[in-house]
Amino acid sequence: MKWRGRRQSDNVEDRRGAGGPRRGGFGFPFPSGGRRMRIPMPQSRGGRSGGIGIFGLLVILGLMWFFGIDPRILLGGGQPGQMPEVQMPRPQTQLPPAQRPGPQAPKSQSPRSSRTDEMKQFISVVLADTEDTWKTIFRQSGKRYREPTLVLFEGGVRSACGVGMAQMGPFYCPLDQKLYIDLSFYSDLKNRFGAPGDFAQAYVIAHEVGHHVQTLLGISEEVQRAKMRMGQRDANALQVRMELQADCLAGLWAKNADRTKDILEPGDIDEALNAASAIGDDKMQRKTQGYVVPDAFTHGSSEQRVRWFRRGFESGDFNQCDTFSAPSL
Repeated sequence: MKWRGRRQSDNVEDRRGAGGPRRGGFGFPFPSGGRRMRIPMPQSRGGRSGGIGIFGLLVILGLMWFFGIDPRILLGGGQPGQMPEVQMPRPQTQLPPAQRPGPQAPKSQSPRSSRTDEMKQFISVVLADTEDTWKTIFRQSGKRYREPTLVLFEGGVRSACGVGMAQMGPFYCPLDQKLYIDLSFYSDLKNRFGAPGDFAQAYVIAHEVGHHVQTLLGISEEVQRAKMRMGQRDANALQVRMELQADCLAGLWAKNADRTKDILEPGDIDEALNAASAIGDDKMQRKTQGYVVPDAFTHGSSEQRVRWFRRGFESGDFNQCDTFSAPSL
């Protein structure tokens, strides 16, 4: 991808070194305001609430301990958007007294700095490209695009949707309209999922920005409201349509950004398609549990994710990304 020397977004918030269950995952949206999109919705039957019980509490505390999160976050209470500051634990290395530097000894540069600084610049350029693309598309429809903020974090992070953890991947929170990503995910994308390349990384950001677009248009809110009136199977199926639309919007961004800025190099789209395929529900299930359960899909199969990204890229047309009206995915 041609990105060096181009405009970088000012909407990148670097919280690396600070730490904080996640709501919204690699594409899982929660409700926010905006214009509604027509989605078939059942009649309201009211909501339900209840406690988790002592067994559920113990399970949650165990999971928090496993992922390295201080259980006091839960025991201390708090509401989304009003969560206590969390500092993720970091191992400390004690040097023998003879090897400890004196008070005037210069500090060594972090070994991650040059690589992560370059990654931050790359991410800032990609985010800037999404801003330019979606501003134009919204303006052509007589609407105003509000730019999201992209938050870089390490280990854990506090968001308005709850506490996010690096193990859960990038996510978007509609309550604060921010994207969150731990840069270690890109190593996993390359090494664990076999999807290397800078445009594979750009696809991840564009997918999350797709959820921001859905939030601004009111799609996220309407989908969430519909899911609350459905059984789990139907709710999963609706969520799949939500995720595939975000994939299509990522392809649409790639098409329009290349048309206006000539950003693509040979092999870039193949990198994005490879990433979309690598994180399909069927491949993920087969890899983690050895078998596939289509009714449990929440993001779509590898074939579906590739198809909808390709559809957005080849058409460059927002109307072609209406997964909710599509008779088949």
